[in-house]
Amino acid sequence: MLIQITVQDLVILSQLELELASGMTALTGETGAGKSILIDALGLTLGDKADASMIRSGCERAEISASFDVSGNSAARDWLAEQALDDDNDCLIRRVLARNGRARAFINGRAASSAQLRALGELLVDIHGQHAHQSLLRPAAQRSLLDGYADHPALTTEVAAQYRQYRDLDQRWKTLEAARSEREERLELLRFQLEELDALALGEHELDALDAEQRRLANQGQLQQSAASLVELLYEGDPSLRDSLGRASADLNSLSAIDPNLVETRELIDAATVQIEEAAANLRHYLEGLEMDPARLGIVEQRIGRIQDLARKYRITPEQLISFTAERRDELEHLEQADQSLDALAAEREQARGVLLERAEALSAARHEAAARLGATVTAAMQDLGMTGGHFQVEIKTGKAESINAQGLDSIAFLVSANPGQPLQPLAKVASGGELSRISLAIQVATAEIGGIPTLVFDEVDVGIGGGVAEIVGRLLRRLGERRQVLCVTHLAQVAAQAHQHLRVKKFTKATQTFTEISPLDTEQRVDEVARMLGGTEITTTSRAHAAEMLGLR
Repeated sequence: MLIQITVQDLVILSQLELELASGMTALTGETGAGKSILIDALGLTLGDKADASMIRSGCERAEISASFDVSGNSAARDWLAEQALDDDNDCLIRRVLARNGRARAFINGRAASSAQLRALGELLVDIHGQHAHQSLLRPAAQRSLLDGYADHPALTTEVAAQYRQYRDLDQRWKTLEAARSEREERLELLRFQLEELDALALGEHELDALDAEQRRLANQGQLQQSAASLVELLYEGDPSLRDSLGRASADLNSLSAIDPNLVETRELIDAATVQIEEAAANLRHYLEGLEMDPARLGIVEQRIGRIQDLARKYRITPEQLISFTAERRDELEHLEQADQSLDALAAEREQARGVLLERAEALSAARHEAAARLGATVTAAMQDLGMTGGHFQVEIKTGKAESINAQGLDSIAFLVSANPGQPLQPLAKVASGGELSRISLAIQVATAEIGGIPTLVFDEVDVGIGGGVAEIVGRLLRRLGERRQVLCVTHLAQVAAQAHQHLRVKKFTKATQTFTEISPLDTEQRVDEVARMLGGTEITTTSRAHAAEMLGLR
């Protein structure tokens, strides 16, 4: 329940600190006095869009605070606890608007986002605006009202979620199905390419080995001649390098007897001699293995040519052939599995469709049950609101499975017969402005009675009605106020007189600036205000007597 609202420097409201009680509270005042400013201020604390133009002229910031008692509102308490914003049974929401900065919001002293304000606000306050009867003509609004009356949010959420899942699966299935013919063509190409690549059977390091072998075979004459010349130079020539080193070793052996410092040099010469002998032996062995093999050279060059031809065909380098083959093989396996994936996806799609239809049918059944109750409730309210013999009905047409969407299978229409003997027709076709206002009010009262939101705000929902019907509207709102907190902005004395509490909005000018004040009325002040609403600016003894009678004071 809303227990206090504080406003500073919002539009023409300079300072306000207002305590609110349970029951029905009427908010009245002359046209243009700013009756809706309080509702706008409350809306800001509940997450409505903030605008710097709402800040009072000459001020740099505006601030609105709303205090709620959530002791009897388990949904709000649970939400606050989940968000780590709870503070026992108290809930203080503060919104700060800055002319040169972004608006800020706080819940129980902790920073909050606009989305959090809106989520919490939906659990605290339900605002029925003066233009609700206009939106009532839209099919989407009618469906939303019926679902709200039926009070099955979990079911509508589940249907929407199941529909999104089915739609995603259906789109994926259609994409794969449409690509089936293209996939077959691609499979045929990949199989041909892999047959050609597998026939090549290129080994991991084969290309490097072939290049090395081709160079050796192509230059075998040069290799034989150069290797033989080196054997001659190192070992078999006269003199050879080995002979020269032998003589040097013998000379150093004699000299080292004279100077031992030359022993190390002689040992190095001896070691070099040994290495020369080993090198010569390796070269002789290499020469023995060299054989001219033109046939083998042709085979190698043919193999290299085939590899290069295939690489050119696929516009890659020979070094990329192995990775190219692996990529084509992976793609082939993936596409060959696509049919299996398509079958599995089709099965998953059908399963999701079945679940969606089952939940949508459950939603339809719940809507039909709620439609009967809403129709009877609104029809009864129409009789009270001066539409004797009128009839209201919620028509639900459940479509075929192919027509399902995120809202289910149903198309919903509000039908009305405003007078006895007239057939039921869509609301927009048969209701006049005044009738539409009364039907809208009947629907709002009916749906408000069902919900669990503790505070209801009616912002001039009684527009377009008057006389005895206005008194009935007041009684309906008072009846609501006996179970919920009701705040009603009204211009009708008959409605205001039914309230448990009465607030007056007054606009005045001071030092060239315009101000609005909102103040609670005592009994005498309330008589004067109701009298003003009855007779205009001039309050007479008669109008005061009538007002006192309406307030039950006589």
